[in-house]
Amino acid sequence: MPRNLSPHTSNDESISSFYGEQRPSYRDAPSNEERPTSISAHSSDGSSTYKHLNSSGLKQRVNIRGDGYGGGGRNANFEPIAGVDIDDVSLCSHHIPRPKDKSLSNIQSHNYEPDESEIWRAYVAQQHFKNRGQWWTTGKKRSIKRWLLTMIIGAIQALIAYLSNIVCRKLSDWKYEYVLEILKQNNADESDTLGSNNIGDDLYAWQGDVGDEDDATGATGSNTVFFNFGGSAFLAFLFFQTLFASIASFFVYIEPVSGGSGIPEIKCFLNGIDLPRVVRIKTLICKVVGVTFSVAAGLPVGKEGPMVHSGSVVAAAVSQGKTNLWGFDTSFTKFSDFRNDGEKRDFVACGAAAGVTSAFGAPIGGVLFSLEEGASYWSTKLTWRCFFCAMITLGTLFGLKNLDNAWGQANIESLFSFGEFNSLTGEASNFAIWENINFMFIGCLGGLIGAVFNAANENLTIWRMKWVNHSKQKRVLEVLLTSMLVTTVSFMMPMIWDRCTDKPTDMQDWSNQEKNLVDALVQFQCDEGQYNEVASLIFTDADTAIKQLFHFREAGIDDASTFSSAALFLFFIPYITLATIVYGIAVPSGLFVPSLLSGAAFGRLCGHLLHKLDHTSGTFADSGTYALMGAAAVLGGMARMTISLTVILLEATGDMQYVLPLMLTLMCARFTGNVFNEGLYDIHIKLKGIPFLEPEVPNIAEKYEIIASQVMSTDVKCLRPVERVGVVFDLLRSCSHGTFPIVDNDTTGTLYGTASRDMLCTLLQRRAFTAATAVDDGNGQGLSTRAKAISPLVQWDTLERVYPRYPSVDDIELRSTDRDCLLDLRPYANTAPYTINETASIQRTYRLFRTLGLRTLCVVNHTNQVVGIITRKDLLPDSLSTSLLRGRSAYSGNNHMGELA
Repeated sequence: MPRNLSPHTSNDESISSFYGEQRPSYRDAPSNEERPTSISAHSSDGSSTYKHLNSSGLKQRVNIRGDGYGGGGRNANFEPIAGVDIDDVSLCSHHIPRPKDKSLSNIQSHNYEPDESEIWRAYVAQQHFKNRGQWWTTGKKRSIKRWLLTMIIGAIQALIAYLSNIVCRKLSDWKYEYVLEILKQNNADESDTLGSNNIGDDLYAWQGDVGDEDDATGATGSNTVFFNFGGSAFLAFLFFQTLFASIASFFVYIEPVSGGSGIPEIKCFLNGIDLPRVVRIKTLICKVVGVTFSVAAGLPVGKEGPMVHSGSVVAAAVSQGKTNLWGFDTSFTKFSDFRNDGEKRDFVACGAAAGVTSAFGAPIGGVLFSLEEGASYWSTKLTWRCFFCAMITLGTLFGLKNLDNAWGQANIESLFSFGEFNSLTGEASNFAIWENINFMFIGCLGGLIGAVFNAANENLTIWRMKWVNHSKQKRVLEVLLTSMLVTTVSFMMPMIWDRCTDKPTDMQDWSNQEKNLVDALVQFQCDEGQYNEVASLIFTDADTAIKQLFHFREAGIDDASTFSSAALFLFFIPYITLATIVYGIAVPSGLFVPSLLSGAAFGRLCGHLLHKLDHTSGTFADSGTYALMGAAAVLGGMARMTISLTVILLEATGDMQYVLPLMLTLMCARFTGNVFNEGLYDIHIKLKGIPFLEPEVPNIAEKYEIIASQVMSTDVKCLRPVERVGVVFDLLRSCSHGTFPIVDNDTTGTLYGTASRDMLCTLLQRRAFTAATAVDDGNGQGLSTRAKAISPLVQWDTLERVYPRYPSVDDIELRSTDRDCLLDLRPYANTAPYTINETASIQRTYRLFRTLGLRTLCVVNHTNQVVGIITRKDLLPDSLSTSLLRGRSAYSGNNHMGELA
């Protein structure tokens, strides 16, 4: 019997009975022999509730509920289907506990596809009419604006990164100068008392060059110490480290979204998830200022991840032309083409590419990063825009770095982030072909290290979610304690390493880059002309330490060793352990630089050991080459990136001889790490309970045959083309769904279209309804869909003017007489929604949903009647596992739970 959705009558007194009850579970569904032979007629309460008779003659209600996010309404009491191993179902996906954060429970998906309503078609027709006979058309204006905004995004992000680097360097230099001034006073006092053998004095007194500044830093005595902390350099160091860390934590306290690297959030945003406050100007300010202080605090963090987030926020803000933080808003007519989810997504992808470019000076790597790790949707036009944005970012950054030489010949250090790599033996490569096997082995070890890093940080994050993250005060306290721990370990490690190494003196054939790195070696407690190996890696910025590990010569042809094996080991183990602890505390932090630095120490350690085994006969490549491979291995094992990371490292080194070794190293690191767990960014996405859709269909869908009717939400709530205001208002108040199907009264309940929650709230707030007395036909059936429009028409640009902050149901005020008014949804309904048949495979359903970036997908039967709705959460591995327990015959074909009268 065909279905017929009974329309509402004028009496809507018991609307709660329509929207509040649950659908019967599948195990209670009648079989073919138990199908009811008589169907009840329209309900007397005016609700669109179907009734059918079960085998015992009892009436059961079947509700239809639209779900804008996450599904629901399913009963978990399903009979397992034959041939399914329940153990396989429970183990089909990596189990990660879900957070209890209520802010994530109402996450909505983006709506990349425009609602093809009548008012939208009228707006498009108006634009086409204006362009008749015109050369300067709306499309050309839109294209010029798009490229102009992309250029502005690249320039602004370059300026932000440049200023952040300058401020971070100045803060670090000021911190070290202050401590060195105290040490100078201590040394002067000790010279008068013939020194001291007290261990505490050894802990508090250290001297030497810090960073890559000249020897005059702190040695001029021009700075006046306003407080000497009792003559303790350690206490001064602890004070500044903790002060900067607390400032960084303060900005995360103001805006919690600004914590962490930001890459997982941007990945989710580009995947189609509308995370709250991720691309707000307030988040940008807290992110940039916070990461500047967190890096200056000496924590094992980097600015690269936050720069990706920064570029994305800049792109979102510039493309929309408004911000609520400062009350600034340009004309809607100037930005109307870009104020939608689809355009914002493309601009954010360009901003992510600009962020990587500003961090590494790698424009091609930035484009590939946005493609590989970020955007779920990609096109050729978007590739060109990302390339253009990255080019503008690199050009602006390059110009800013060369202001001191009036844009003359550029310093080579400003071209490559990791310094200049050259062949040590003329035209030959720095490594032998057979050493690619060694690089693959290092890649496997790096993948194993990355897997251990990810597993340890995952367990630590779970502990934080349980005991720390629910309280802002506890998060700030954790930052302070962690900063004290990092400061103490950083100060004690050079104390433990009490050996002094002579600085290289025979540097006639060395480049200026290598000579500058020698000048940056930290003397610590050593005599003039000597340096402390461990202190040279700790008491300097991470960029300089990475360059030292990459470029100091140690080819194995002599006994010269800039960094010994024991010093590298002593630095590697505590540093990567601290990086594991720090990532996840309430400060903006990135993991690229800590992974690169620890990996470079690990790789150089491997190269040094190989030289020792070879008795320094020069068989193996120089230790700098192995340091580069180790850095790639550890970073690849942590993030599981391959294509983009290869290009980023090549652009940062400027040497194409390492193409094949880097590719082999990163592939081995990825394969090895994937054996144990996922990348760290993916782990944190799942820890936060964010419904991220992977590029490929989950493995359980390949193992078992699943169809759309098994995964869909069957408890669907619908509206009619012409609906009473009270019904719409109560529906919005009773649920938080984002989309509601509209069914046609005149065609036995077939799908007419869909209505978004934002559109319904806007219409009610603008009172786009009319009294029912003049149009009601009096038979309780409502208004026919073939009647002319009855409500005041709201134009498309008026509805979209408030994007993305549409009114909520709490903003709507209705009079008592408004509830009986009629709201005509026909001009605003999306009459061409994406649908899929209930018998479609889950593979086709998944590809359709993810490729098009849908928010909801209506499931229909062969007569185009709505039988369910699929949303993002329904396609996650856990939901697919649950669907296996439901069985195919529960709701497919003609065996429905109830017929519609």
